[in-house]
Amino acid sequence: MPVVSDKIEGMSAQRAQSAPPSGISPWLTLLLGWLIPGAGHLLLRKPIRAALIFTSIVAMFLLGIAMQGKLYGSAREILDLLSLAGDMGSGLCFFLGKLFGWGADSIQVTTADYGSRFIVMAGLLNIMAAVDAHNLCNGRKQDQAG
Repeated sequence: MPVVSDKIEGMSAQRAQSAPPSGISPWLTLLLGWLIPGAGHLLLRKPIRAALIFTSIVAMFLLGIAMQGKLYGSAREILDLLSLAGDMGSGLCFFLGKLFGWGADSIQVTTADYGSRFIVMAGLLNIMAAVDAHNLCNGRKQDQAG
């Protein structure tokens, strides 16, 4: 029986270690995680994960821009609306891209279609990361990786 109680104590100690910092709102982690990729995880004191998220999302976004991908700004068709939603998922990357005029107005070369998909996928990945930070903060998800 002592083996079972040791395992239970070990599990509760592990949960106590991975508990979110007190006083941080889950909605703040969601909002900051969306605006700045990885910021939600940084608030939760997970700097390595935050750096990986930031690097991968910003790199995907910039690769998409470098491939002359389209940065959607208006939605005339349903697929354009979905692409716009994906682009906006990048947070500040999207708004900076619109502010500085990055991205093509229309797809002119073959690589631009791939670039547009890179930009959309960067936004969708950022949304997933922000939701992950939100779930970690409110306790819906236990962090197994540390």
